[in-house]
Amino acid sequence: MIAHFLIGVIKLRTVNLVRLAGVFDTEVEVDSNYKRLQRFFRHVELDFEAIARLIYRWLPEGKWILCLDRTNWQIGTTSVNILVLAVAYRGIAIPLIWACLNKKGNSNTQERITLLERFIKLFGKKRIAYLTAAREFRGHDWLRFLVSEQIPFRVRIPNNTRVPNRHRNQTVPVTRLFRLRVNEVMVLSSARRVWGIGVYLGAVRTQEELAVIIANVHSQNLVVDYARHWEIETLFGCLKSRGFDLEQTRLRDPQRLSKLLALLAIACCWCYRIGEWQATQKPIRRLKHGRPFYGLFRYGLDYLSRALFKAGSRFG
Repeated sequence: MIAHFLIGVIKLRTVNLVRLAGVFDTEVEVDSNYKRLQRFFRHVELDFEAIARLIYRWLPEGKWILCLDRTNWQIGTTSVNILVLAVAYRGIAIPLIWACLNKKGNSNTQERITLLERFIKLFGKKRIAYLTAAREFRGHDWLRFLVSEQIPFRVRIPNNTRVPNRHRNQTVPVTRLFRLRVNEVMVLSSARRVWGIGVYLGAVRTQEELAVIIANVHSQNLVVDYARHWEIETLFGCLKSRGFDLEQTRLRDPQRLSKLLALLAIACCWCYRIGEWQATQKPIRRLKHGRPFYGLFRYGLDYLSRALFKAGSRFG
């Protein structure tokens, strides 16, 4: 069943179960395949820890940069809300641990802690180079957990966050600490208290706004380190419009959505690793500004999709 699903989702680039049932290489009717898919997501229990270990075997040795973020969309009146912990890897983040939140809006501190504890149980804290997280992941209890567990972090904070000024005699909006031109980066040499926790601050001025990053260890590279967080946004794009069209699923139940994400995590890794291999055989052409025409995930997905269709036509 898993093999049929993976082959189908790569061929068609959709999680629509009706369409997937139509490309199963079986002798039974399409309706039977569709019912089989429904039974799988309704009744089959997946070992998510085993799947995380499988994906782990495709990742490099050494320390990992973790990306924590959330993706959400609407199915009618139902809000789909998924919290994901992934490993930044060569331009994309590889999902390892996730939780489907049965609610709208941001995750709470306990939900984030539970996700990290699941990671630590499987792989240990020594695997973590540092954790990146976006502006919604904030608060005293959250930072206190990361500091107490000695987990290095690079977390972006809202620009209206108030921090002590240079004289430590009043609090001001954090933007007051940085007077930067576009593309200029600055890291403060001394720690400040943010939400009651001592941290180091750095910032960069982009074309759109000022981005302020905090860390529990001083580093001149903390802003550059945080930039790896964009790789989880690449992952979400690959799961959605640029890859498997995840938002078109009709699954609403959190457990069924978790199973779907587990299968897509395997498919995503498969495509990316094939893209890496294919790039050694035939390098991706570069555009005039030097960027690749497309990424390794797309390269692998295109190659696998064509190969699977050809195999089906040859042996079907």
